[in-house]
Amino acid sequence: MKAIGFKKSLPISEANSFIAFETEKPTPSGFDLLVKVQANSVNPVDFKIRQNAAKDEELETPKVIGWDAVGIVEAVGEKTSKFKVGDEVFYAGDLTRSGSNAEFQLVDERIVGKKPKNLSIAETAAMPLTSLTAYEALFDRIKINPEKDQGKSVLVLAGAGGVGSIAIQLAKKLGNLTVIATASREDSIQWCKDLGADYVVNHHNLKEELEKIGHSQVNYILDFVDLEGYWETAAEIIKPQGHIVSITGSSKPLNLDLLKAKSVTFSWELMYTRSMFNTEDIDRQHEILNHVADLLDNGTLKSTLSTTLNGFTVETLKEAHRLQESSKSIGKTVILF
Repeated sequence: MKAIGFKKSLPISEANSFIAFETEKPTPSGFDLLVKVQANSVNPVDFKIRQNAAKDEELETPKVIGWDAVGIVEAVGEKTSKFKVGDEVFYAGDLTRSGSNAEFQLVDERIVGKKPKNLSIAETAAMPLTSLTAYEALFDRIKINPEKDQGKSVLVLAGAGGVGSIAIQLAKKLGNLTVIATASREDSIQWCKDLGADYVVNHHNLKEELEKIGHSQVNYILDFVDLEGYWETAAEIIKPQGHIVSITGSSKPLNLDLLKAKSVTFSWELMYTRSMFNTEDIDRQHEILNHVADLLDNGTLKSTLSTTLNGFTVETLKEAHRLQESSKSIGKTVILF
């Protein structure tokens, strides 16, 4: 089968930043599905791993990344029970395994969902990783109760990004929250409004912007862009007994004492935790993706697809990475195989 990977961490402009190669089609066992990949999408995790996984030495075998996919089940392992050959599926995969930049991929069925019936392949490919991340942040980490928490405020940092785009929708449509998103460009501001944000504020002067809309403090903060850069501001604008969730990490220790007086909760969110550690509730991702598929099919949620690239080639993959690295992309970029 054809796969595209890299042996050395190189700038995307370099000729060998990605290379195409032939490898053996894998065989499923246990809970695995063998999926014929029809499309995938690119996330920040893709280019971050490409930039760092082989910085010091060249790999003997190309590393295949990619953690969003839509495809058709071609074969199943002996322990599978959720899917059968011919089923259409979507998933975000497992950070510890070979990725979706290949014609075929093995994936544990417990982190796989049914493809939404009413969405195209490209529209579906945009959704798995970001949906899981935003859903877990809101309903597994903060544990939003749509009735009890109705009307409470959530600040979505980087509202027009991949995760922010679905978080706005989930927070509004499923969480019944007052949604404040950050964006600064005209196109990204409109994108957030179209997705349902009640307010869009400029992140360059965040405190002043929040005061202007009458929300000088918020109940919840979802950081999808730069925890280290926002940390002190977040500590100021979070309400007492509020909750901050971040996916971005920090290059230096964070001063948690800033949250102490307000009894603020802080949580990390990593969509890969369940698959990396084979947690007891690993099936939760199967349930979330099926729920998201239903919400997409009934129109509660809409796909965050913004750019479609045609053809599974080194050139299209490079272009997708260039778009991600520019930090100017809105929504999601999908590659149709």
